[in-house]
Amino acid sequence: MVPRLPFGFRLIAPLALLPALIGCHGAQPAQGPLSAEALGAVVAHPGPSRQALARAVDALFTEKGLGETRALLVVSKGQLVAERYAPGFGKDTRFIGWSMSKTVTGLLIGMLVSDGQLRLDMGAPIPAWQRPGDPRGEITLRQLLQMRSGLAHVENSDPPQLADTARMLFLDGRDNMAAYAESQPLVAEPGKRWVYSTATSVILADIATRALTDSADAALRRRVLDEYFHTRLTQPLGLKSMVAEYDAAGTMLGGSMIYATARDWGRLGEFLRQGGRASGTQVVPVDWIRFMTEPSPANPGYGGQLWINRPQSTGKEELFPGRAPASLFALIGHLGQYVLVSPDQQLVVVRLGKSTEEERVAVRDRLADIVELFPAR
Repeated sequence: MVPRLPFGFRLIAPLALLPALIGCHGAQPAQGPLSAEALGAVVAHPGPSRQALARAVDALFTEKGLGETRALLVVSKGQLVAERYAPGFGKDTRFIGWSMSKTVTGLLIGMLVSDGQLRLDMGAPIPAWQRPGDPRGEITLRQLLQMRSGLAHVENSDPPQLADTARMLFLDGRDNMAAYAESQPLVAEPGKRWVYSTATSVILADIATRALTDSADAALRRRVLDEYFHTRLTQPLGLKSMVAEYDAAGTMLGGSMIYATARDWGRLGEFLRQGGRASGTQVVPVDWIRFMTEPSPANPGYGGQLWINRPQSTGKEELFPGRAPASLFALIGHLGQYVLVSPDQQLVVVRLGKSTEEERVAVRDRLADIVELFPAR
């Protein structure tokens, strides 16, 4: 009998027998036996070799130079085939998404476009940009979603407190983050230059709120968007753990501070793999998912609040082109949060943890090792 997990993925009951030792990706030297913990994290028949998948998963927890992996899930064809947590973390732990939150914000915008509340190629409805002669009034919703607004922004800096992201989240912009983000000047023609920007996703969260209420009351703004967020997205998808933070002005921190369990991040990935469907219902239009996963005109490695497995215009790779289908896309967050979605392989991989920028290069390689174990359809 196949038991069913609470979040809807089917898990095949593991067998007690060990299959013969099979090596991992590529030619590998002789390896010792797997620990009981490593093998126990993988179901009996995951699709590829159980031993190979167990080794690939184990590497993310035990290999030096990768930082700290706190949770790892692999979902193949809708079935949870591997799940492992570091000590102190488990299936009920809510993990911060950091920039994976941007994808959730993109989905909210998509539903409001579908509802007729917003238009993709409209000038962004920001009151501060509507004054006569303000060139920011030409910025469209599409350009914001694709990170090509032309607004001034510094995502990271040394020292970090000089970056716009840090100032907005923790310093002078923290009480009204949307106002901080929307006050930035235009430094490039809208649509022409790609610049990754957490502030842009806060602007999108503000736009979503303004589409639902014209009130400036912080408590009302928060209540209205939070109700839409849960009734239209988290409840239909069964994301019972997913919650968002709001600033003092009632704006969702849609660029960085949405939390969920590893299983719910996996469920969100499966929802995207299914083209916006959950439990047989089209929650978000498939055309919107297609838009989010299409390359931006200014960066083929980025779509609409999602990363794509293609070379980046910046020259700095965020995924692993050449080691997985070009159709693979991902939610990626600060310190090495990943939800990898590969429709051609019917695969979702979740990695949550804490790794430096340098360590993330090796983390991506180990994640690619897992992805390569699963054949494309």
